[in-house]
Amino acid sequence: MTEQDGVPKVVSYQAAGRPQDAIAILEPLLADHQRAFGAEHPNTLASRYNLANAYQDAGRTEDAIVIFEPLLADVERILGAEHANTLRTRYSLANAYQAAGRTQDAIEILEPLLADRERILGPEHPDTLASRGNLANAYDAAGRSQDAIAIYEPLLADLERILGAEHPNTLSTRGNLANAYQVTGRSEDAIAIYEPLLADLERILGADHANTLRTRNNLANAYQDAGRTEEAIALYEPVLADRERIFGAQHPDALNSRGNLANAYQEAGRSQDAIAIFEPLLADRERTLGTDHPTTLDIRNNLANAYQDGRRIEDAIATFEPLLADLERILGADHPTTLGTRGNLATAYQDAGRAEDAIAILEPLVADLERVLGPEHPDTLGTRGNLANAYDSAGRTADADRGDNRLGDWD
Repeated sequence: MTEQDGVPKVVSYQAAGRPQDAIAILEPLLADHQRAFGAEHPNTLASRYNLANAYQDAGRTEDAIVIFEPLLADVERILGAEHANTLRTRYSLANAYQAAGRTQDAIEILEPLLADRERILGPEHPDTLASRGNLANAYDAAGRSQDAIAIYEPLLADLERILGAEHPNTLSTRGNLANAYQVTGRSEDAIAIYEPLLADLERILGADHANTLRTRNNLANAYQDAGRTEEAIALYEPVLADRERIFGAQHPDALNSRGNLANAYQEAGRSQDAIAIFEPLLADRERTLGTDHPTTLDIRNNLANAYQDGRRIEDAIATFEPLLADLERILGADHPTTLGTRGNLATAYQDAGRAEDAIAILEPLVADLERVLGPEHPDTLGTRGNLANAYDSAGRTADADRGDNRLGDWD
């Protein structure tokens, strides 16, 4: 490959985070290689691989997959299943699947790939270590956090021994393990990692680096999950200010921080402070994501709850009613979020003195919860209790007594 082939420029552009410039060279280069050498020449195979990687770096994941899938079949046939370039292509395709949200497809590649790399390269080869980390990431994304932890824990020990405690891969694995602990309810274990990790990142990368800010945010999340709400707020407030200063108020990370801070205020009983954030945040999310996006729906629900906690009952009802209609349309009537919102709207009706409207929601809701969750599930029992209270508020004492009897003894 000569200088005019453009390869040095491509490498420089990709290393500099300029994938569009790399693509502008690689697309015609691939066409030239296919015409001059044929589809199976090593230079053509390399160009296909490099273009797919550039698409991936540019966020064009589906375009990357369209190249990687037939490329993998070709290199397996031409080079063999255990050739280094074949293994590398399997790894890259798995990463593309993961980026596209096709987590199970990624896992189906990564599990045998890890076994092959351990056998061919050894357990401590950099490519093997990378495969262990990526498989753990895929497990975590698939909700298999315990499987992820089972990889992350020994991997972290190996990375600290082989690469050192301050290597970027070691630092990222510490963060990933802490996140997996948090997802599995081990908040204190997560905090025990996040606190020294944050200190290390501030020293190594600086206080304003995106990874440092992300770790501060994650530590605040762990504090909140552990019930240490005031400590969470003490981190969320400056993180929000820093993200708005560095990235701008409309950056996704800044928007996420606004939501996190509002949720923490809500949890701390500071409903008015939460509302003051949720209202403009909802407008921003509707504008950028649309009204039906899961994040937007969550904020609408959180705002309605804040209105209710702040005794702005009519505002809560005015938010819950269209939200419930949207959730039934988007998620379905039996989705947990939909069921919860039906209960919240009934509670708001009850608080507003509209007991019959509450009953009209609670009666079918009790039946649905018994069918979906079972008659003894805590949510079912709680909703039956709410229905009994609504009957009582409506003066329907006989119905209330019948509901109370179904709840059993409370001695």
